[in-house]
Amino acid sequence: MSIDNNIDPAINARNAPRAAEKILDVARQLFYRKGIRAIGVDEIVRQAGVTKPSLYRNFSSKDDLTASYLKQYDKEFWERFDEAVATHPGDARAQILAFLTRVAKRLQKEGYRGCGMTNAAVEYPERGHPARTVGEDNKKELRRRLRAMAAQMGAKDADELGDGLLLLLEGAYISAQLFGPGGPSKAVARNAELLIAASVEATISE
Repeated sequence: MSIDNNIDPAINARNAPRAAEKILDVARQLFYRKGIRAIGVDEIVRQAGVTKPSLYRNFSSKDDLTASYLKQYDKEFWERFDEAVATHPGDARAQILAFLTRVAKRLQKEGYRGCGMTNAAVEYPERGHPARTVGEDNKKELRRRLRAMAAQMGAKDADELGDGLLLLLEGAYISAQLFGPGGPSKAVARNAELLIAASVEATISE
């Protein structure tokens, strides 16, 4: 009989939320730093200081744990995005530049490993996998928002500008891993500004 089964069920119930939080926190750090596929359940429970039964009581599988990690990542991403947008009410151009300026600062930090959503999509090429699905939904919503914001700016081709901004951002995520601090990703906001100006000013001049 496992140690967990000897514990009073009421105690298990009280400890469950804390155990789940600890497991998710450890999994998040390991998945982000080393990659999802590279990390096994044994490593997670060892570093979290819990047992396998405890993990599986809170997460039905590693895929479930992975999806939970990415859902948390997704939530925090939109919190940062919305926070930047809120600093410039009604000014889509300033909103995007504010967001990308903040992104650039994170990209310059030592140990930056790119966007967790993008990394997951690369690790899980198969459509329908829980990890890939969360990432795809995030990117689709980001694309929708960027296109809508480009339209608010009066871009000649809002969809084209929105997609250009998305490509620029994804390129910054990758180049930050390749070049590290001081690399081209530090200029992501400035390049976005040039891209926006070229698109919006082309409309004004017509």
